[in-house]
Amino acid sequence: MPDWNYAAVFHAIAREIPDRPALLCGDMTRTWAEFDERAARLASWLREQGVRPGDNVAIDMTNRPEYLEVFVGTLKLGATPVNVNYRYLVNETHYVLDNSDAVGVICAPEFVDTVRGACDLLERARGPWVLVLGEPYEAELRASAPTGEWSERPPSGDDLIIVYTGGTTGMPKGVMWRNDDLYVSLWQVARPGTMPADPAAYARSGRTVGRVLPGCPLMHGTGLFMALTFLAGSGSVVLVDRPGLDAELLWSESARHAVTTLVIVGDAFARPLLGALEANRGRWDLSALRQITSSGLTFSPDAKQELLRRLPGVIVADSIGSTEGLMSRNVSTADTDIKPARFIRDERTTVLDEETLEPVAPGSGRIGLLAVSGALPVGYYKDPDKSAATWRVATDGKRYSVPGDYALVEADGTITLLGRGSACINTGGEKVYPEEVELAIREHPGVFDCIVVGVPDERFGERVTALVVPTTDAPDDLAAELDGWCRERLAGYKRPKQFFVVESLERSDAGKANYPRLRELAAQLAGAPTR
Repeated sequence: MPDWNYAAVFHAIAREIPDRPALLCGDMTRTWAEFDERAARLASWLREQGVRPGDNVAIDMTNRPEYLEVFVGTLKLGATPVNVNYRYLVNETHYVLDNSDAVGVICAPEFVDTVRGACDLLERARGPWVLVLGEPYEAELRASAPTGEWSERPPSGDDLIIVYTGGTTGMPKGVMWRNDDLYVSLWQVARPGTMPADPAAYARSGRTVGRVLPGCPLMHGTGLFMALTFLAGSGSVVLVDRPGLDAELLWSESARHAVTTLVIVGDAFARPLLGALEANRGRWDLSALRQITSSGLTFSPDAKQELLRRLPGVIVADSIGSTEGLMSRNVSTADTDIKPARFIRDERTTVLDEETLEPVAPGSGRIGLLAVSGALPVGYYKDPDKSAATWRVATDGKRYSVPGDYALVEADGTITLLGRGSACINTGGEKVYPEEVELAIREHPGVFDCIVVGVPDERFGERVTALVVPTTDAPDDLAAELDGWCRERLAGYKRPKQFFVVESLERSDAGKANYPRLRELAAQLAGAPTR
């Protein structure tokens, strides 16, 4: 299968292992045959609504089985699935539906009022249709055939998948992936330098990649991409149909369904999960668990060490990259010397000088931009200017994704991630990368979570400021203690000048921080003018 398309791959797997579970959610198990047939019936229904190859269909729901069958059913037709953040209100949902030119929306009942309100704001002669999960959705599937005119067109590797970014540093942008490029890129994250094997032959062999539970939403790249990876390996996806993080529920479902890989987002998930393990010692049988992986937010060394201590035999993997380009990962085991995550520089992943776009020499101390080549997205939907700024051709002639993360190349050739440039703090002419400071602060036993931002300062332009969520047993003078803690670990210009203890950082369900909003909060607490 040289032209990779997820709909074709999953159909081939379903023919080989029809009775094996593909999707599990609570008491429900959907076999590969059921998964494939329901997606095919949806493709027939979409065709009846006038959807054609190249049209965009929006999905607005939590992590439930219908998310993946709608995703695959849309691809069977040659149309493009588009994610909508289920936390969005009417205006935000309107933006995505308008920007993506969605011809229709399939949504969960709890989001239908928001979706209809967003559709009402669209200035179109014919607004998008809306299909609601539950009996309306099930009735349409029952009335639709599992084949039709659409099946005469084989799915193509050129068919698109659009994944809208979180929009925490600006308006969401629709990243356009060809099926073939996403499939190859996901394969090569774990297997650099190789090309995908025949998935049908792998399924026939009886082997499987196991069961994955995406603790983060499918509406974001991390959750979706991991689900697609496991399905492509004839594995199963375990889903928790509930918004937000319920640490006890994630552990109980992991035990219930013998999950082998749990997908989370750095310390924002790891610390609540560790707290649940401590409060419920011996409650769950997690013997099937082999890996905990994170993308989008790295683990602090102490959180990683604690996971390895509490879950013997489990490996902990950090992944770097973004929706705009999948890169590398760092794997830790119980015997690993745990340090802030460093990542492998390989034939795809490197660091480029910001001005010249030449690779940064190892050990030079020069800060550059993290970049990845190889199979990459086409660009941002309807935004050629921002596309040109993110996907760039370097001096070596390769096309790179350069989403804006700063990094160093150490003397041993590994990459140390410093943080997103849009969150970078300029204080007295020095650049401070929040992630580096946050990792140092999170090592303190009294810190549950933290975010570092810059607030306006008359003398230095910006001053480094930390918002800290304490642990339940944190000392009363945590702010003062953290000042001394950071003096021992960070250069003077990097140290926060102020620490504010807050109840919550209100991270998204994917663990992401809204830096503009948190900058405003920090400025208010500091008595500084907001920007």
